[in-house]
Amino acid sequence: MRVDDFDFELPEHLIALRPAPRRDEARLLVIRADGSLEDRVVKELPELLSPGDRLVLNDTRVINAALKGVRPARDDLGADVSVDVNLHTRDGGDLWRAFVRPAKRLRDGDVIKFDGGLNAVVEAMRDQGEAVLRFSKADAALDAAIEAVGAPPLPPYIARKRAPDARDATDYQTLFAQEGGSVAAPTAGLHFTPEMFETLGARGVEQSRIRLDVGAGTFLPVKAERVEDHHMHEERFVISQSAADEIEQTRASGGRIVAVGTTSLRSLESAVDAQGRVQAMSESTDIFITPGFRFACVDRLLTNFHLPRSTLFMLVCAFAGTETMKRAYAHAVAEDYRFYSYGDACFLERADAL
Repeated sequence: MRVDDFDFELPEHLIALRPAPRRDEARLLVIRADGSLEDRVVKELPELLSPGDRLVLNDTRVINAALKGVRPARDDLGADVSVDVNLHTRDGGDLWRAFVRPAKRLRDGDVIKFDGGLNAVVEAMRDQGEAVLRFSKADAALDAAIEAVGAPPLPPYIARKRAPDARDATDYQTLFAQEGGSVAAPTAGLHFTPEMFETLGARGVEQSRIRLDVGAGTFLPVKAERVEDHHMHEERFVISQSAADEIEQTRASGGRIVAVGTTSLRSLESAVDAQGRVQAMSESTDIFITPGFRFACVDRLLTNFHLPRSTLFMLVCAFAGTETMKRAYAHAVAEDYRFYSYGDACFLERADAL
């Protein structure tokens, strides 16, 4: 398959820079297994589900992974350099991999100073603006320092247009976030409110929580010409024994498994054993879901609208059918749906669910 097959035109004004005024008032495009489309609102999601269905949500917490620091002048003739740091993968108690700008102004051994007495030494500079940073604090002390001096790590398509502010601290976090180290939000979960959960419970829809720590790799472009040549990034996920048991009980009783977000879907499909059962596990996954993939667990998917030529658009094409998804996205553009992390959502029935 060619990556060009997953391209589409998106007007710039449809990229949402802020979420809907109320989380559950975002629009919802329903994409049926027969290819039909229906325009609804997120708060109507309970009407699309049946008693005995189970939502699976990613309860990871987004950390303040966007840091601003200074690389002091190297000599009397030099000058201080302002440095933007976006943490993306933790490799130890005091060690993080990060994307840094301006990468050309940094070299191995440089020190970056942040507010609050936090420093980091550049252990190694790598390709594509990546650096390995060893911080002056470790473990819980480093976590606290990052939360104190950092800001929400807004996606590049938002950060290019505005800086993060106090609103993003709540807007870019699900209401049910617990723990973890995500550097991007599981954005389908941003649409849920306490009232929605109450309505879902009254309807007999169950829920389970799992965790996948979202990495910055979710925003990396696919540079290969052929889909098969793309190397997928790894992300850590955790499915507890109780969550695995709940999911299997729902499946055994005929209920449908509804993944809230592609992160939940990727975790569940990574945890299926040879007999088709979801297992408890704490592992890393680099699962790459493209058309032709055989889904073993997830029956429905709630997700936002994704970037053209992205691995996530390939995933939804695998789930609902490429032609159906291209037509759905064309409909969304024509009807002025709002795209990406702060945008509207779609509810997908699996293409083979008829």
